[in-house]
Amino acid sequence: MPNWELQNCCQKDQVTFLVTIGVFSLVILALWRTVLLTPFKLITVFMHEASHAIACILTCGKVEGIQVHANEGGVTQTRGGIYWLILPAGYLGSSFWGMLLILASTNLLTARIAAGCLGLALLIVLFIAKNWTLRGLCIGFIAFLAIIWVLQEYTKVRILRYVILFIGVMNSLFSVYDIYDDLISRRVNSSDAEKFAELCPCPCTGVGWGMIWGMISFLFLCASIYLGLVILS
Repeated sequence: MPNWELQNCCQKDQVTFLVTIGVFSLVILALWRTVLLTPFKLITVFMHEASHAIACILTCGKVEGIQVHANEGGVTQTRGGIYWLILPAGYLGSSFWGMLLILASTNLLTARIAAGCLGLALLIVLFIAKNWTLRGLCIGFIAFLAIIWVLQEYTKVRILRYVILFIGVMNSLFSVYDIYDDLISRRVNSSDAEKFAELCPCPCTGVGWGMIWGMISFLFLCASIYLGLVILS
């Protein structure tokens, strides 16, 4: 039975999990403004735009193209679908994927599955990408994941789980920051939250929806840590 109460916490694997997340968070914050994190930030933007695309497809719309820009911006061109579901899917979707990647890192098998799914998603998007930044990102990360996979399987450098965990933590932190930067600290009339506020009959502004989405994203991060501890108990 799952140890939902986390009795006898924390064992060695749980401590390692918590310490690694803490170290990764400090490294990410220390290197936030450096070029070293740019590829990982762009992966988060990719997951944001891919989440828009998935929501569009699931609501019977059509994805006409996806772009990710070097300035950490992006756009997904869609036609049809349920717009009020497509709009929040970007921020909340990238937070959700971050949670799944963190949980996948708790086991080598699930880390392999996560790496394979991420590689497959990048390969699919490679053929519908509308700009070379996104194409380069897809090719670069497919090659990166392939190298990490080979090292994991054929050498003593077994870091696949840690790479998946780093991407998950990076994705979760960047999603929360992106919501704050795009939707709360500065009001952008063309933002997803402002457009959602125009569609929603609720008396809530774009900033208000940004705060709600930010809290949900933060809860995804907290849930990933809690569920990870449960899995490792």
